[in-house]
Amino acid sequence: MSSHTDLIPAPAVLRRIESAGGFVLDEATVIQALPGTEATARWLRGTLGAVTGLDLPPGAGDDGETIRLRIDPEDAGHLGPEGYKLYVNGDDITIHGGGPAGVFWGAQTLRQMFGPEAFRRAPLDPGRRWVIPGTFVQDSPRFPWRGLMLDVARHFMPKEGVLRYLDLMAAHKLNVFHFHLTDDQGWRVQIKRYPKLTEIGSWRARTKFGHRASPLWDDKPHGGYYTQDDIREIVAYAAERHITVVPEIDVPGHSQAAIAAYPELGNTDVIDTNSLSVWDNWGINPNVLAPTDNTLRFYEGVFEELLELFPSEFIHVGGDECLKDQWKQSATAQARIAELGLADEDELQSWFIGHFDKWLSARGRRLVGWDEILEGGLAEGAVVSSWRGYEGGITAARAGHDVVMCPEQHVYLDWRQAPGEDEPVPIAHVRTLEDVYRFEPVPEQLTEAEARHVLGTQANVWTEVMEDHARVDYQTFPRLAAFAEVAWSALPASTERDFADFERRMTAHYPRLDALGVAYRPPTGPLPWQRRPGVLGRPKDGPPPNA
Repeated sequence: MSSHTDLIPAPAVLRRIESAGGFVLDEATVIQALPGTEATARWLRGTLGAVTGLDLPPGAGDDGETIRLRIDPEDAGHLGPEGYKLYVNGDDITIHGGGPAGVFWGAQTLRQMFGPEAFRRAPLDPGRRWVIPGTFVQDSPRFPWRGLMLDVARHFMPKEGVLRYLDLMAAHKLNVFHFHLTDDQGWRVQIKRYPKLTEIGSWRARTKFGHRASPLWDDKPHGGYYTQDDIREIVAYAAERHITVVPEIDVPGHSQAAIAAYPELGNTDVIDTNSLSVWDNWGINPNVLAPTDNTLRFYEGVFEELLELFPSEFIHVGGDECLKDQWKQSATAQARIAELGLADEDELQSWFIGHFDKWLSARGRRLVGWDEILEGGLAEGAVVSSWRGYEGGITAARAGHDVVMCPEQHVYLDWRQAPGEDEPVPIAHVRTLEDVYRFEPVPEQLTEAEARHVLGTQANVWTEVMEDHARVDYQTFPRLAAFAEVAWSALPASTERDFADFERRMTAHYPRLDALGVAYRPPTGPLPWQRRPGVLGRPKDGPPPNA
């Protein structure tokens, strides 16, 4: 097999058909977009047209001239809306999709088959002959939720960088972008009725450089936010690529940036919230939201604007790492516990999350939260992001709740990729490319019925020690390619997976990433400029605990 067929993620069926001849892309080639496929035709024309210098106009050409895109209801029946069939022969290229998304994923496969140069933005060799040999591919995803979470609160990623990551996701057939927009260290989305959230909450005076144990500081201000039009552009750009953007506004913990902007949101009877600024350090912060009606009304106002910007069925409200110390000391919080007849502060958090579960449900949306929302009782319609291990996801699925599996021990891409001194700012346990490839999202303890509650899986990129897009690239790739195959392909059990074959296919994939300008970690280790000598991380020895 050649690089034409070294595809990532691996398709369900891939056959070379020698007798069919090859398809030649040239000045006569046209793209025929049947109803429902017009957006993919535009994408394909823009992508292949840029790199070949060809016009690829709309039309139905003669034999040997047509790339044909169509939605086939029969394929929808057995392949699902994201499944596709791709036929290449001397007469034409045809992509049959079960739905518009299926056609688009088929087009992504086609781009890989044209070779790494197809991932560039201009022709390297204007006289090049573009040929694909006769091939048949049939494919569909294992999970409907194949996600990437990007933390833009700890370090802001400008809009152009976010659009680039949406393209990288699409190239790997990932379809959910979890957008972590708020945290103690920054508020990144414009809310018109609360302008101080971005005037004050979107920047900090300085930033800890490295893990919180590091003595180093970056003493220049750091900040940035997305205007509402920026968000509309990001959401539309994602939708053209069949990616759903799930926003996260983290409550009731991870909220110091919001409290710095509006001090009345904090526990004013415990600390002087007027003295708080946007946090410049990392870790779990004790300054959490006060469980008051004023706080509820404030965040309803935030979510009202958010729902106008994000059409996603799912809205993430965080709910993780909420320290209860201030609530224990707060007369206001204790009065709320007594008034509601709650047992303790865990139930108070459950009440807080439950309020927004009902509020979102009434507006046709579904609440998603980190697995701490299980503590004190789970809100009725909530979806759980299981991050501390499998346990939260197992508990939620057995209780009939939908789950997204993202256990830190497997798919937290801020964790270091190799042992040794050369890894930049090494965090936690080693998680290699092979470790990610052997991740199994569905725990074997679940019955078949319970396993149906696993919507899918996502990889999470927390950016405390990633100060720019090159650091994000290094931590994310190549491991995201392995994760994409786990999320898409019907792989065998973890220990039976053919990692050697995946590595072989990666030798064809690294040139694609090179063409896309991705600053991935090379298989041989970091390049000199990818290292961060002298910047403390927090490495942990041995394998991670199995939770």
